[in-house]
Amino acid sequence: MVHDSGKLKLMCILLTLSISVMAQQPMDSTAKSGKKYSLHFQTTIIPQYHFDFPALYSGDNSLETHEPARTSFSGTIFFNYKPFKNTYFVFNPEAAGGKGLSKTLGIAGFPNGEVYRVGDPKPAPFIARLYVEQRFPLSNQKEKVEDDLNQLAEYTNKEYISVIVGKFSLTDFFDNSEISHDPRTQFLNWSLMGNGGWDYPANTRGYTMGTVIQAYTGDWAIRSALTAVPIEANGPEMQFKWGKAMGFVAEIEKGHIFRRDEANYSTVHAGFFINKAHMGNYRQSIGNSFFGSPDITDSRLYGRSKAGYYVSLDNHFGKIHHFIKHSWNDGKNETWAFTEIDASTTTGLQFDGDLWKRSNDRFAVAYVNNSISDDHRTYLMYGGYGFLIGDGKLINYGHEQIIEAYYSFNVWKKINISPDYQYVINPAYNKDRGPVHIIGLRLHAEF
Repeated sequence: MVHDSGKLKLMCILLTLSISVMAQQPMDSTAKSGKKYSLHFQTTIIPQYHFDFPALYSGDNSLETHEPARTSFSGTIFFNYKPFKNTYFVFNPEAAGGKGLSKTLGIAGFPNGEVYRVGDPKPAPFIARLYVEQRFPLSNQKEKVEDDLNQLAEYTNKEYISVIVGKFSLTDFFDNSEISHDPRTQFLNWSLMGNGGWDYPANTRGYTMGTVIQAYTGDWAIRSALTAVPIEANGPEMQFKWGKAMGFVAEIEKGHIFRRDEANYSTVHAGFFINKAHMGNYRQSIGNSFFGSPDITDSRLYGRSKAGYYVSLDNHFGKIHHFIKHSWNDGKNETWAFTEIDASTTTGLQFDGDLWKRSNDRFAVAYVNNSISDDHRTYLMYGGYGFLIGDGKLINYGHEQIIEAYYSFNVWKKINISPDYQYVINPAYNKDRGPVHIIGLRLHAEF
């Protein structure tokens, strides 16, 4: 096993080599057509600060009422290689570090999608993605694809079946809104980078292992995945046990609904999921508590499930874009991987900078409404804790509501600076705490 210092040195070498190689490549993506590989690099730095706020009480997992600013940072190499016709190999080494506010606790819709609950702020290298994709063409219809992150510049089949095996993030392929999806370039909040009610299988850093099958034909796409789940709630290690510890998701996508032209159309995604894991049950843990606070870990059993759905609609009106999302899970068993949200509705608008003669700029604003099931709420009311929230009690329940706005200012090529503001009402569903004002600044660069 390589020690942390050795891993860090290896990561630095890889980052240096990637920048060196990319500096020698032509920047015009059309000139790269026919190449068998693409190589890119991104880095993102996000300092965040929240102003002091009122709280009648606090618990072990509460957002601190007063704390200094916290900063997260990440760097990723995106390498895509095409060894054979219709075969793609993706390798993404990544390094990440820094801290989230209050050790990434206290808000279900956490305000920074770039931080992880790893407990160690030191930079740590790891493999984010390592997978193989094989495509099977369904027709001879071709389309041009531009060089991008994990994407080759080429003319490729527009209609095909794809089989992907390896390590990846499920959000690479599912729940993929064009407006509200990527915290490195769009909204920062966890509730906005994905549908909050989908407790998608992932390790602490957001990645899993498994198989994805996709089919593209016309304006339709159908995809499904079978993956591993964490051994422990929000844990770093993954496992797959058929019928006992596994994740399944299926999604259908319809593009170019109500299409009038290339700039005016809508896209809908609808998905169903079910996860099985060594989960605890809220109601049973409450019954086990007798005189003390309930502990979700005392009722854990293999094979317990969390099922639900999500749906999202993207509407494009030229230079103005709108999205609306809704997700829900049954909320009977404990949250296992993503965040403690059992139902979420979000909506927002994005305005392209062409409207004010800044073609590469962007302004966006969104609203989030998160809630939890009755069993989950009762568990917190009696003093129970999850892996993300818990104020020691929950006397005055309310939906967690968040407003986020950001402005992405293009500095040069693909270097952007984005001031961000979030207003959180009822953090962790608690009317006795908050509201909270959070400000941040994101520096993002791609090469």
